[in-house]
Amino acid sequence: MSNQGSTLVSPFSVCVYCGSRAGARPGYTTLARRLGAAIGARGWQLVYGGGRAGLMGEVAEATLAAGGRVVGVIPDSLMKLEVGHAGLSELHVVQTMHQRKQMMAERSHAFIAMPGGIGTFEELFEVWTWRHLGYHDRPLGLLEAEGYWAPMVQFLQHSVAEGFMGSDQMAMLHIDDQVDRLLDVLAAHAGDPTDDDFGRI
Repeated sequence: MSNQGSTLVSPFSVCVYCGSRAGARPGYTTLARRLGAAIGARGWQLVYGGGRAGLMGEVAEATLAAGGRVVGVIPDSLMKLEVGHAGLSELHVVQTMHQRKQMMAERSHAFIAMPGGIGTFEELFEVWTWRHLGYHDRPLGLLEAEGYWAPMVQFLQHSVAEGFMGSDQMAMLHIDDQVDRLLDVLAAHAGDPTDDDFGRI
């Protein structure tokens, strides 16, 4: 385990935000396993919150089983609560949630939000806000399953209609229910990350 800073290196790395719970429908677990398997099969790297429980653990295990690398980042205070995964390629234990999210962002070429709770919502909206403000130019994906995200997407479209969001902001979020198709889109939109400056956040 390490608490040292890190820089973005190959292979292509995808940050996945998702629940530390499994959710009420088996389709969520199926999706997590499918996503992890696809990331590993492509020879990519998963970056995530470092836990073993819930969908977090499922996507990590599936990535490892498919031969991919997995980088976890978890605050010391959550090691027991989220059951830190000791079998990862890298596990970084940090002091604060901000350090966790910043390291995850720095290590990733693209971001995907799967079904999850308030932590997943917060991570998605923060990295989306960072994109809007120009702190990075990395693509964002919303992976749909069982209609989970549909009410939120409807509300976001309502926000655009009411003038509080722009259609350009909405266009930053690639929404799909097909794992490989979403990964293809994110890879196609991933630019050169060396110009990013997360240190300004």
